[in-house]
Amino acid sequence: MREFIVEADGGSRGNPGPAGYGAVVIDAESGETLAEAAEYIGVATNNVAEYKGLVAGLKAAHALDPAAQVHVRMDSKLVVEQMSGRWKIKHPGMKPLAAEAARVFPASQVTYEWIPREQNKHADRLANEAMDAGKRGEQWSPSASTADLDRPARAARSAGAGAAAPAGPPGDAAAGAAKARAALAGTAAAAARGAGSGAGSGTASGGPSGVSGTTTGAEADVRAARSVAVQASVVGEEAAGGEAVATPPVGWAAPADLGAPATFVLLRHGETPLTPQKRFSGSGGSNPSLSDIGREQAVRVAAALAARGTVQAVVSSPLLRCQETARTVAARLGLDVHLEEGLRETDFGDWEGLTFAEVRERQPDELTAWLASPDVAPPGGESFAEVTARVEAARDKLLAAYAGRTVLLVTHVTPVKTLVRLALGAPPESLFRMELSAASLSAVAYYGDGNASVRLLNDTAHLR
Repeated sequence: MREFIVEADGGSRGNPGPAGYGAVVIDAESGETLAEAAEYIGVATNNVAEYKGLVAGLKAAHALDPAAQVHVRMDSKLVVEQMSGRWKIKHPGMKPLAAEAARVFPASQVTYEWIPREQNKHADRLANEAMDAGKRGEQWSPSASTADLDRPARAARSAGAGAAAPAGPPGDAAAGAAKARAALAGTAAAAARGAGSGAGSGTASGGPSGVSGTTTGAEADVRAARSVAVQASVVGEEAAGGEAVATPPVGWAAPADLGAPATFVLLRHGETPLTPQKRFSGSGGSNPSLSDIGREQAVRVAAALAARGTVQAVVSSPLLRCQETARTVAARLGLDVHLEEGLRETDFGDWEGLTFAEVRERQPDELTAWLASPDVAPPGGESFAEVTARVEAARDKLLAAYAGRTVLLVTHVTPVKTLVRLALGAPPESLFRMELSAASLSAVAYYGDGNASVRLLNDTAHLR
């Protein structure tokens, strides 16, 4: 059975900006370059370009031999961890690319390994050649490529490589080929023992396909060895005193190459006649317009946002009070208003127009059940679980449409609180523990690895 190494990379000059990818297929036995692929893809983010490079590399390997075993090596921790199944893929722009990559080969034929950037020079040169070609208004041509600069040295070094990695500069494909062969031969079992397996026999698990296999001396299970090969870089970090990362890093530990986040500035609409009376006002009621106070609030928030100068688009709930608020702000910013049905308020059914006290008096059991479970809806209305699903779908749609941009979402109490809750990973009951004033501003930033950061909540300074 043939063994291929796929090295892939992608880049964006601006992130998002003019982008391209590069990929190379290498014979694992000889270290020889078998195929190269590169393409200028227009404006995109680094992560999208990296995923496209992965897809192109896998497809090139598949064209050579669909039955081959493939070891993917990339310097994108994000792509490697997501394709290995250790990190969730939350960003809507990456889900279809990851799915396309997963369809090229059966999961049992592909393993993934993170490598430092300096060890991925061939694919990086291809990606830059593609971006250079795009700058000239051309597409990359293999006949003009000089990316495979060390082909003669690689072939000579790999001729007598054996099981040990040959000498060579970082990123040399022959060293990677020898490393993969050593792992597949079972010599990576030592790394597995360092991670906790026994000396005579052990279990290698947690690979990209969730495969578990038992190794016993020379009769090492090949699938388990492949799993160990994928984990080798993490094991090495542990041996050096580092810490293996099993979930996406956040905060200070977040990767530096995720690009500009999409930022949602969340504006609750201005006051309506029902607001000071604290009445249920959702999607199923009278659809009130702004009061005089609400219109003044909209003018003030418009001035504050114009002074900041960061909003690039305005999206609104279709309900009248939001549209009025959004139009006031958009006119000041010189932007259009786009409507999004998913941002409408909860339908409170029979409770529309009532105060909390009135509902408690008329339907105490129903109110108690509603407060106790997000799956319970007001009679004739919508549960918080249903609202969450709707808001999540709208969020993902808007993230795909406004990647890397700052967007003002003019919406209601429940959608704003839901977006904040989801960003924090907080439980449903947290909806009852947030204060959200009329015409207040909140903000959430969404990064390319699926993480989110709450940057602001219930800011009303512009109203004072």
